[in-house]
Amino acid sequence: MSALGEVDAVLHPARSEGVRESRPRRKLRLLLVQTQAENAGAQEISRLLSERLGARGYDVHQLFFFRRTASFDGVYQTVFAAEKRPSGPLQVALLFGRLVREMRQTKPDVVLTFQHYGNLLGAAAARLARAPAVIANQVSATLTTPGWARRMDRLVGAAGLFDRIVVNSSDAEQEFRAYSKRYRDRLVRIEHGFLDKTSALTKGEARRLFGLPADCVLIGSVARLHALKNLEAAIRLLPHEERWHLTLAGQGEAEADLVDLALRLGCRERVHFLGELPSRAVGNFLAALDLFAFPSLAETFGLAAVEAAQAGVPVVANDLEVLREVLAVEGEPCAAFADASDPEAFLRQVRRVLRDPALAATLVARGRRLKLRYSLDAMTDAYERLIQEVAAETRSYRTA
Repeated sequence: MSALGEVDAVLHPARSEGVRESRPRRKLRLLLVQTQAENAGAQEISRLLSERLGARGYDVHQLFFFRRTASFDGVYQTVFAAEKRPSGPLQVALLFGRLVREMRQTKPDVVLTFQHYGNLLGAAAARLARAPAVIANQVSATLTTPGWARRMDRLVGAAGLFDRIVVNSSDAEQEFRAYSKRYRDRLVRIEHGFLDKTSALTKGEARRLFGLPADCVLIGSVARLHALKNLEAAIRLLPHEERWHLTLAGQGEAEADLVDLALRLGCRERVHFLGELPSRAVGNFLAALDLFAFPSLAETFGLAAVEAAQAGVPVVANDLEVLREVLAVEGEPCAAFADASDPEAFLRQVRRVLRDPALAATLVARGRRLKLRYSLDAMTDAYERLIQEVAAETRSYRTA
């Protein structure tokens, strides 16, 4: 037996012993492990899965490495291993120890981990806590993942630390085409589902709700304020059109840099920072917009842009292959695309959509159909099948 095979046999003894189908079956205890608690795409998927699987009778718990915002405060069976991001090796070690203790106390049948650090540290802690099964979710774009973390993921994934590895798009799946067969054999594609964020508010009502100007062309985005979201490209639009305003819903370390850029460009009074919004408020925010700008440099799916398009807002997105894949229905694009690293090209496409009502209406009509492509029930069904599959393989059913 190869070294990888020996590791796999230790992690999953049930695979060589066979699965006893006669054991009593019950709904499983699940633990969803994330890095930071905030309202972002990966956390929204975790939230939706927790709610939907909980409604189906699963005993669902959530464990976050640390609390970034109040977005998950008071959520049932949710724990933060730390109050803030660890800042050194000792704090990381203490955090890891807390993760192991929490998992031993929770005794999950299946652990689902998210994002690159969540996958590596979360899965390692789960194995030390003797969790029977681990499903990793690759929802971090390559540009956001340090090289050492990618190399470690490649090694431990092939060694069997993860029972399954979920990717959320064909483009994301292609990132692993050069990985070993042992790694690729564990890959499962489950596209994101999402809640319909169409609002009943009129544009005027939505703008009054958020204190936004009524008489302007309002461009907006929902994103963490991070350099890779490239929101500078949206701010650079404003000096070209005096009636254009930009509103950003999100929080993050790049806010000071964005404010500084707006000041230098002389458009600070036309940039409106709303901070992080609760998930339930995003639909009302989208109702206030004339156009949704999504100049992000790296995505594995682009959930915020999909939600905006389905909610009836014309979208102009960076010309990434994954966004062309995801923002389409039956081969028809639901957004306009431009190279966001080219300010003139991005500006031309934004102007084109805002000045062509027929084009905007076409994009909106197509975007409305995204709800059928990315059904929340279909996503939940796929995860439920996967959870049951890995639980059976690892004999993680326990008697009630």
